[in-house]
Amino acid sequence: MGTRYRPPKPSQSPYITKEGAEKMREELQHLWKVERPRVTHEVSVAAAHGDRSENAEYIYGKKRLREIDSRLRFLAKRLEVLKVVDPKDRGDDKVYFGAWVTIEDEEGNEKEYRIVGPDESDFKNLLVSMDSPMGKALLGKNNGDEIKVKRPKGEGIFTIVNIQYQKA
Repeated sequence: MGTRYRPPKPSQSPYITKEGAEKMREELQHLWKVERPRVTHEVSVAAAHGDRSENAEYIYGKKRLREIDSRLRFLAKRLEVLKVVDPKDRGDDKVYFGAWVTIEDEEGNEKEYRIVGPDESDFKNLLVSMDSPMGKALLGKNNGDEIKVKRPKGEGIFTIVNIQYQKA
């Protein structure tokens, strides 16, 4: 019988934007000062109702407390190692961390992405991790460069149309 070996996750880049770090700190404070005390109170109220083994509110509340505590530990440890990068001083025409990059696909459709750290990536909001295939392909490139990106529906070819570090 074999073990359930899982290779370690690749380490994430320790970079984050000022806005991303602030959101993480806000989440940490909200969980610690608002969410955890509220759930702790709910668990104590549920515990007062008697038999805990069949008390759904108690069982769910304890599970939620474990999730909150786990997230609090993760946020605290991650914030210790993150390095806030302020891209405002960049004047280059190259793509670096924090840049807003407008790209055009083969059909002529344009999209603007921001290159951010893995902790704040959110593809729906066009925040692309520097560790993602798109982020890696964009980093270090110039206006007018073509990039190839492997994606689920096949390889895509994009042209860099604009790079800016100050959002208009």
